[in-house]
Amino acid sequence: MNGNFVGSGFQVAQNPATLEEIGKVPNTDLTKMSEIFRKAREAQKQWASTKFAVRKKHILKMRDYIVEHAEELAEIVSKDNGKSRMDALSTEVLPAALAADWYAKNARHHLQPKKLPMSTFLFFNKKNELHRVPLGVVGIISPWNYPLSIPFGEIAMGLMAGNAILLKVAQSTILVGQAIEKIVKAGNLPEGLFYHIVGSGGAVSKTFFENRVDKIFFTGSVATGKTLMAAAVNTLTPLSLELGGKDPMIVLEDADLERAANGAAWAGYQNAGQSCGGVERVYVQEKVYDKFVNLLSAKTKAIRHGADLNFDVDMGSMTTEEQLNTVKHQVDDALKHGAKIVAQSQPSANTKGFFFPATLMVDVNHDMELMKEENFGPVIPVMKFKTIEDAIELANDSTMALTSSVWTKNIGLGKRIAQKLESGVTTINDHLYTHGQSETPWGGWKDSGLGRTHSGLGFDEMTQPKLVNWDIIPSKRNIWWYPFNKTSYEAILSAMRFNFTKNPISWLINGTKLSIFMIGKMFTSWKV
Repeated sequence: MNGNFVGSGFQVAQNPATLEEIGKVPNTDLTKMSEIFRKAREAQKQWASTKFAVRKKHILKMRDYIVEHAEELAEIVSKDNGKSRMDALSTEVLPAALAADWYAKNARHHLQPKKLPMSTFLFFNKKNELHRVPLGVVGIISPWNYPLSIPFGEIAMGLMAGNAILLKVAQSTILVGQAIEKIVKAGNLPEGLFYHIVGSGGAVSKTFFENRVDKIFFTGSVATGKTLMAAAVNTLTPLSLELGGKDPMIVLEDADLERAANGAAWAGYQNAGQSCGGVERVYVQEKVYDKFVNLLSAKTKAIRHGADLNFDVDMGSMTTEEQLNTVKHQVDDALKHGAKIVAQSQPSANTKGFFFPATLMVDVNHDMELMKEENFGPVIPVMKFKTIEDAIELANDSTMALTSSVWTKNIGLGKRIAQKLESGVTTINDHLYTHGQSETPWGGWKDSGLGRTHSGLGFDEMTQPKLVNWDIIPSKRNIWWYPFNKTSYEAILSAMRFNFTKNPISWLINGTKLSIFMIGKMFTSWKV
């Protein structure tokens, strides 16, 4: 069984750490999707006309609900996803509350009209203002690895931008989808503005395209992202894709090795390694390689994995059996080609579910699948390097480019290396955590996806840019309008020379010619 499964007309939720059934959720009748879209579009038109202050009150009610029900939400996430309650609270519930707060309080600043500066005196009579217009109905297809924090951040962002939201959560974490329904309900939104759609990913995305959804935000695998992109061609549906990561960590010889080992253990093993922005490859400068491996080995062995029943575990289970098998395959393949396991975490009393121990591996290379394909499990492979240039080359040797990190006491050097790393995010002496900062953009290059979520760039993704242009002084015609004659030709020529000449006499002569023509053409009618 692969996590949750589809029953007759409903989806059955299973705790991946204990393999116990924990609930059922009825499927959405997809024959009613056209009606759902109709109601969503009607509600969105009204919502788009509301002031930011009004939207803010609704979103802050959701924030307050999250804070008041934090323990309940952490337990739901833990049971549905398999992660520990500490993981659920710190990387799901808290970031969701922070996201609601930040988007509610900062939407007006990022989305209010902005005046554009004049680029040339030739357009002295023109004013420009850039507006951000809501997209309309936005579809969110969210993953199972962070089933609360990822979709809820996008929900809050989309609502504050003036959109209606249709949410499709992963089948493997369907109870978290129900929890999100309760959070949104606490916001007392207008009816029709938010829907939670339950069903298979392929069937739901098909209805999104058929009903001309205005944009889809998808977080998931590279393969599924490419499938969505191909399906979007017929309708030219815009997509924001946050896909896989094969994120490198570079440890220089001057790094604080204790902090680096602690950071690697957390960012590599947290959420059982099921983080697209987590540490998947570690490159350590040869002078400190042995010391770093020894430190990380001790920390790996100290980690306790198992079902979180009494807050006595550090790492929970993987979420799906399919992903567990992928991790097993990559580790076995690496071992066959010469890699070695130097440390693994210790099981607690209950490891009945989809568990894989936190695993530290050495003697790896880039010919191994483990170093090329996304592992998405609690496995940290470590390689040594000689020079910084070698480290940069190794880090960039990947089809994915989501996040990376540099560990050094020399912040200036770290910044210079960061500029050369191919990734959407590079952190210095830390890793992964910026996903919890709503003010920072999140997304990557290459196969890691398209577009950005979070921050002001996320608001841009949730809106259409619209330019509004007008004249300061009313006029009859622009100088480039009909009728054409030799005089108008010479006027345009004078305008170009006036704008670019470095000779003051030429500037004065051409400016005079231009002024005379503009006054004549702007304030006289075209007589035919």
